[in-house]
Amino acid sequence: MTASLSAPADLAQRIKALAPWFHNIDLGGVQTAPDHFLGDYPSFKWQGFRHLLPEDLRGCSVLDIGCNGGFYSLEMKRRGAELVVGVDSDPRSLAQAHLAAEISGLDISFRQLSVYEIGALGQRFDLVIFMGVFYHLRHPLLALDLLHEHVVGDQFLFQSMLRGSTSIPDLEPDYSFDEKAVFEQEGYPRMVFIEHNYAKDPTNWWVPNRSGMEAMLRSAGFRIEQQTEDEVYLCRRGERPAMVEPPPKVAV
Repeated sequence: MTASLSAPADLAQRIKALAPWFHNIDLGGVQTAPDHFLGDYPSFKWQGFRHLLPEDLRGCSVLDIGCNGGFYSLEMKRRGAELVVGVDSDPRSLAQAHLAAEISGLDISFRQLSVYEIGALGQRFDLVIFMGVFYHLRHPLLALDLLHEHVVGDQFLFQSMLRGSTSIPDLEPDYSFDEKAVFEQEGYPRMVFIEHNYAKDPTNWWVPNRSGMEAMLRSAGFRIEQQTEDEVYLCRRGERPAMVEPPPKVAV
């Protein structure tokens, strides 16, 4: 049923039944999260990096990992992507995404999977979206390795919360065991572990600085092509460093 065939009161009730929504999406004139603490999120953020992707995605396949309420999946289908698959580990978020696609009249497939199970999809995608997931993971570098190994075919749109220095130091490829001062250098690649909560969210496990995030992307085999807002990266799948072991095989 599309929005034009749904009574406004019924539509509002269906949206409310799945509250709270983290994605504020306009569905048939009803906003899913009009009082979002970040404002019109993620629409306002999308405006800052939407130019990184082609306006015409016809013939392309897109995987949206951590799709949440489906905002980015909807946008990719509106750009004409032939296949859009959204995955999330949270059933309520998937129910929201299903409803958003239904009301918008867009054909999108959704699957309940964790990022560590991503190999179960059994295919690579032209574009993989990985927005706001990295820092919620207990094993973030493993996740990047699995994405490179199993699903990223070409482009990789990535975002992570970043904190700390934004500088990128000029580092040597190797240091002696006695060298210690380099680790105190401004902007040295690092990632902070959060044992308890950050922003009242117990799933905020890791927060990298800018150079640390970029180093991990490269280590997983991704070439950084463009960056905006200090947090959003458009990458391409490249070769993994020769010394890096492949991730474990995923049972499908």
